Amino acid sequence: MMDPMPTTKLISLSQAITQFVPDGATVVLGVGLESCIPFAAGHEIIRQRKRDLTLVGPISDMLFDQLIGAGCARAVRAAWVGNVITGSGYNFRRAVENGNIQIEDHSNLTLALALRAGAMGVPFLPTRTALGSDLFSTNTSLKTITCPFTAERLTAVSAITPDVTILHVQRADAGGHAHLWGNFGVAREAALASRHIIICAEEIVAAEVIERDPNRVIAPGLRVSAVVHAPWGAHPSPVPGYYNRDHQMFLDYQRDSQTPEVFAKWQAKWVDGAKTSDAYLELLGQERIAELRLKNHARAEAVDYGY
Repeated sequence: MMDPMPTTKLISLSQAITQFVPDGATVVLGVGLESCIPFAAGHEIIRQRKRDLTLVGPISDMLFDQLIGAGCARAVRAAWVGNVITGSGYNFRRAVENGNIQIEDHSNLTLALALRAGAMGVPFLPTRTALGSDLFSTNTSLKTITCPFTAERLTAVSAITPDVTILHVQRADAGGHAHLWGNFGVAREAALASRHIIICAEEIVAAEVIERDPNRVIAPGLRVSAVVHAPWGAHPSPVPGYYNRDHQMFLDYQRDSQTPEVFAKWQAKWVDGAKTSDAYLELLGQERIAELRLKNHARAEAVDYGY
């Protein structure tokens, strides 16, 4: 049930990162695999020069690579890190080769189970997955156990309980109730496993808008620590119903991250040089924004919650 009179949690992105992402925090970014990745929040983390973070996420597109290149990350717990369109993440690769980052390899499923265990408040969840794989050689949070009921050999996946999960959603009210649609990925698990939740939303709407469709609420508003109005805050990843994936940005980033020197120039332009949403959109340009906006709409059928 939603709070009858929610207290506003609406603050700036800068305030949210300052308050809820301290140095050394474990942070979930990018829960929807390839959509709704909170790039704006990641860039604010870079601008604030956060350090020694542990990054958690199944597939973060190139956001983890950017955070690593900027010196923000100490460790990564993920299923994949790179640039989805072009493959390799050069900053990530350099950090691994130089021994500058700790890696805990997961499959998408083991990471989902780890966050589900954290959300449930249990120390681990059993599964058949990962048996026979080499994940055990790099991931100490996976153990083999014997089922007490069947004597079957299973994998125990240790819970992950992050300090903060940052979610990008389509809309939210000021009290923290947020609607997400499209691929949820591990959004609900990550949110409920975390101590804090930061919601970044394309739109801030009245509570009544959220109340009319309660099944889309991604997490209880009482669990949300901050709400941020972040239009285009997931660019260049897509947001269903708002804008498409910016393929060119991913192609350009491959070129602009091949060496530390060219990455520094990219960071100076796209992160340090674009400190607000308006500045970022001005840099992106109206022509490109128009190209990425939806051309065709595919609306869901309305449902009846009447009584």
